[in-house]
Amino acid sequence: MSTLTVLAVAAAVVAAGCFAVGGVLQHRAVAGEARVPAGHGAAPGRLDPRGFAALLRRPRWLVGLGLAAAGAALHALALVVAPVSVVQPIGVLAVPIAVLLAARASGTRVPTAVVLAVALCVAGVAGFVALAAGSAVSGAADPRVLAIAGAGVGIVVLALAALAARARTPGVRCVSCAAAGATAFGLVSTLVRALAERVAAGAPALDLAGLVGGIAVALLAGGWLVQQAFAAGPPELVVACLTVVDPVVAVVLGVVLLGEGAATATGTALGMAGCAVAAATGVLALARHHPDAVHRRAQQRVARAAVSGSLVPAGRS
Repeated sequence: MSTLTVLAVAAAVVAAGCFAVGGVLQHRAVAGEARVPAGHGAAPGRLDPRGFAALLRRPRWLVGLGLAAAGAALHALALVVAPVSVVQPIGVLAVPIAVLLAARASGTRVPTAVVLAVALCVAGVAGFVALAAGSAVSGAADPRVLAIAGAGVGIVVLALAALAARARTPGVRCVSCAAAGATAFGLVSTLVRALAERVAAGAPALDLAGLVGGIAVALLAGGWLVQQAFAAGPPELVVACLTVVDPVVAVVLGVVLLGEGAATATGTALGMAGCAVAAATGVLALARHHPDAVHRRAQQRVARAAVSGSLVPAGRS
């Protein structure tokens, strides 16, 4: 592994920490401004323009946004000097960081299941990065191919956003919005890498402007959708969706559009797939077993028991 790749991996790890802390801070602020439709106690929260404007006056949200921006800058720097398939999966480390922050905030001990899930997640990411770093190569994509890919990603984002708009439960809306935002961010990672390659190749200014415009649009759309996800669900679920969907989209686009998998042997590819499955399994376990999720399930059981008791006819035990 070259020195530049090591530095890129280190920058991506720090970026993951920034994303985790920033996500927790933003969620706490957004939750206070989220609007729940009247008469629909179980309806998912939504952030309207007035609520978003109020966030601009909340120091906690601004600090969280600043950390997210710092993480994005470090992540972009890593993408400039290393292939997407090496840098992007490291973002999954934001999930265990977010879970540990939640446990500390609630003052609870981290369960053994969470510790094992964190270990599986980290081991999967480490294996994936080690295999990708040894086989990934840099490449450049044709602008027309990037435009077609951008249109395809846009269709996926719009479909997920439409699903979120029709969602009747907070969980479905949260996952749909977070997945849509993560898909947009995955495109951003690929476009940033493509931009660096085009600049190095001395591409025309018009080509560069198109890439910059695509990055800006994807960032704005992804950012808005992620804020909606924070309004509808817990930060750990949002971070989990971001760090699973985003790398998958970025790595697939990197392999298909930038040719980063050209030198990857079949055995290496299978090993990378196994590591990715392990990391994803760890993320799913974290989403289920972290303290906040356990507490929410307990509250739901109590609520269902109370509703069931209120439906028993008078005079019956």
